[in-house]
Formats: sequence, structure tokens, C-alpha cells
Amino acid sequence: MNQLLLNIENYVFNLFKDNLSLDFTYHNFMHTVKVVEAIKTLSTEEQISTDLREKLLIAGWFHDTGYTKIVQGHESESANIAKEYLTEHNFDENYIKEVQDYILITTLNSVPKNIGEAIVKDADNYHLGQTEYPKISELLRDEIAKICHKEFSDYEWHVENRNFFLKVHHFYTDAAKKLWQKGKEENLIFTQNKIKEIELIGDIPNKYEIKKKKNDKIQQPDRGVDTLFRVTLNNHTRLSDIADSKANILLSVNAIVISIALSTLVPKLGSPKNEYLLLPSIVMLLSSVVSIIFAILATKPNVTYESFNEEDIKNKKVNLLFFGNFYQMSLDAYEDAMQELMKDRDYVYTSLTRDLYYLGKVLERKYRLLSITYTIFMIGTILSVLTFAYAMITNVA
Repeated sequence: MNQLLLNIENYVFNLFKDNLSLDFTYHNFMHTVKVVEAIKTLSTEEQISTDLREKLLIAGWFHDTGYTKIVQGHESESANIAKEYLTEHNFDENYIKEVQDYILITTLNSVPKNIGEAIVKDADNYHLGQTEYPKISELLRDEIAKICHKEFSDYEWHVENRNFFLKVHHFYTDAAKKLWQKGKEENLIFTQNKIKEIELIGDIPNKYEIKKKKNDKIQQPDRGVDTLFRVTLNNHTRLSDIADSKANILLSVNAIVISIALSTLVPKLGSPKNEYLLLPSIVMLLSSVVSIIFAILATKPNVTYESFNEEDIKNKKVNLLFFGNFYQMSLDAYEDAMQELMKDRDYVYTSLTRDLYYLGKVLERKYRLLSITYTIFMIGTILSVLTFAYAMITNVA
């Protein structure tokens, strides 16, 4: 992949991780990745140029970054964030302006004027033609309830979706129509059927509001708690980086000591007149080797693993945020589990708490081994100097 796009992906990931509230259950990094994948698909189908494809992918990565600052008018803020990044990386004004236009086209009622804008516009609404649309739609509903403090009954929500399908949205590119139009029509039928089901029950708002209140586990999360987890996890990650850096320093220093000793000192020990250097050399080499062993142990990956079964996943007892737990799951099972996770605030915080706990356990091991390594290195250095000094004095005498 283009290195520029990889750098932008990492930048956007960190921007969301550090600044986007957990309230955004729909407009988050996962949604951004899906939109970028949709842009790739449409770009291939429409056979656009490599240069245009790059601009569209950049726009795709940045198109929702404005949510890290504002909700209303986030498209303009996203365009500004993209401009700042591209300006820092010495892109010319015309290139930046074109990328900004592709971002701004994602505004709700905007109409694309060219193939590039049409691709981005269609990619941003890719989910309308997916079989997962009902689940994705619920994520948006949850987000609106938490961010905009506006709740919909089941009936109201399905009516909103039906109106969007019929009166607001349509795909612009031939590729999107070929790939997603049929799925969109099926989702429209699904929505209309849901409306009919509710209408047949009668007393529309009350029955469905009661059902919603009973089943709705989503509460308004405390932003202070979000900040607490974000800051604490970042601090633990930095502490881990510091430990690895210190261990690498000791690895390098001791490797140099051993290299010099093996190339200059050890060959001289074969001579009888240099026998007095044998003990100091052994002390120095032994301390360096032991220091290297403990430094390697400190940096050696230590992946904690939580054993679980399908019942544990259903009962929400598994931390799905750690790769050591989910790497053996199928993609479909993991996506379903993550959808449930994002709907339940308590489950999210429980998973973050477990993640923090196990990260702390790893850190404790790292710093304990690092402390032992520094102690061995310090004592070994002192003993080496003392034995060399004693050997020199004894030899002279």
C-alpha cells in the first residue's frame, strides 16, 4: 500500500483513539475503514486513475475526523483537519482543495458534480445496500440518542429510515448501483415490513417505547470516565515503550562490551603473562551475558490469554478488545460480538477495565525484569572494575 495512505491511516486511528468519545457508536474508526474499503471497490469498478484514487482514499480517511471536535458541520472541520495534515506534508494548494471538496461532498444534501465526488458520496452510504444494514442502523440510532439526546421509538426510527430510502438517498455511480442497489431495495422492503408489523399491533408509540425501555441497556456514559480510561491506557502504553527502550539500551551496551572483549581481550588470555586477566574477563563477560538474558526477557512479548467458550461470549464475560482473546474467532462471530459490545456501556467499560488490568500485569513483569537487569549490570560493572584493578595491582607487585 502507498506509504502516504498508511501514514494517514495511523494518524486518523490515533486521532480517533485520543479524541473521539465512546458515544460515537457509528461514526468511528470502524465506519471509516468500511468507507475506505468501499472507495477502493468503486474506484476499481469505475477504472479511475491512480492519482484520483489516492485523493479519494485520503478524503475517505479524513471524512469523519471532524467529529473529534464538533457534530454539526463536522464535514467542514474534517476538511480543515485534512488541510492541516496535507499542508504539513508539503502538498500543493490545488491537491488539498480537491481532497477537501471530496470530503465536503459527504454533507447530507450535497450533489456530486464529478465521478470522484460520486464515488465518495456512494461509499459513505455503502451500508444501505448491505445485509448488515439493520445492525448498522441501530448503531446510528444509539449514537443519535447519546450525542444528540434524541430518542426514537422503533416505529419512528423505521419511518425515518423509510423516508431516507425513498426521498433522500440514491446511488450516483454505475458501480454502486450494480453492487448495492438490490441490497438497498431489500433493506427498504425490510423497513416497510417492520412498519407494517408495528402498525398491526396498534397503539404504536406506547408499546414500542415500553419494549425499548426494558431492553435498552445504553445509558449516558460519563465523559470523565472516558477520559480516565483514555489517559490511563495511554500512560500504560508509554510506560511499556519506556521499558522497552531502556532494555534495548542495555542490550546494545552489553553487546558492544562482549564484542570488544571477544575481539581484543579474550585472544590475549592464551598467553601465560596475561593469566591475571582471566578472572576479571570472566566476571565482565558473565555479567554482560546475564544482563542481556534478562533484557531479552523484559522485552519478550508476553501475551496473556483468557480461555472462554461461546457461552462466555453470550454472557459478555470476554474482553473482545484484546487480540489474544479474539484471534481464533471467525470474522462474522467477532463482528457480531463487537456490535453487542458497542451497544452496552457496562460491557465496554468492563472490557476496558480488563484490558487495563492485563496491561498492568505485563508492565509489572517488564519493570521487575528491567530492575533485575540494571542491578546485574551495575554489580557486574563494579565487580569487573574491582577485579581488573586488583589483578593489575597484583601483577605489578
